[in-house]
Amino acid sequence: MPVPRRFDRRPPERDTTRVNERIRVPEVRVIDPDGQQVGVMKTDAALRFAQERDLDLVEVAPEARPPVCRVLDYSKYKYEQAQKQKAARKHQTQINVREIKFRPKIAEHDYSTKKGHVERFLRHKDKVKITIMFRGREVTHPERGRMILDRLAEDLKELAVVDQRPNLDGRNMTMLLGPSKAVLAGTIDQEQKTGETEAVQADGADGTQATDGTQATDGTQATDGAPAAETAPAEAQPAEATADAKD
Repeated sequence: MPVPRRFDRRPPERDTTRVNERIRVPEVRVIDPDGQQVGVMKTDAALRFAQERDLDLVEVAPEARPPVCRVLDYSKYKYEQAQKQKAARKHQTQINVREIKFRPKIAEHDYSTKKGHVERFLRHKDKVKITIMFRGREVTHPERGRMILDRLAEDLKELAVVDQRPNLDGRNMTMLLGPSKAVLAGTIDQEQKTGETEAVQADGADGTQATDGTQATDGTQATDGAPAAETAPAEAQPAEATADAKD
């Protein structure tokens, strides 16, 4: 819910760019609308120079001596600057670093659960910091923590790359995993779907699948979508009819 203006004590946002009469220095270096330098001018003369062209005098380099001002349409200039900032933010990628903690004597079930969490973070294109926490005399056996980290990196080698090798810092051993190129490119899921499709096709290639998806009743492939007709066995003729035929 927006705060009513009379209760909002924050100062209003102001544009800090000095334009026209807000330029108080005695002289400025002027650049014309075509980007050509006009030279150093008195500020009043530079302002008249801009007004004669129905444009604004905008200070673009206040740190220079003298400050640099351009003659341009300030409204259009502000719009172009906003578009450039928007495009720059669009191309920025935000990297999140997650952390999963393991114990050197972790049970197999807990290892599988935590590995699933790491896999989920990697699929979301996040980096994952793996921390092995040692307690007491466990720190005298750092190879146990290294074995867990090496195993995790091997299990997730299709999804992850090792950005930082295992490093022992005090009572913690850490490793940093980043998403692989396949994950960043979005091809890893496509490869898995292709593999699942091929497996389904292989299961249906045993001759029992009808051409339109209808299962044939006798194991024979039907060509028109209907079950293949079964051949009825010939019925045995009655014994009396056979005897009459002989007479």
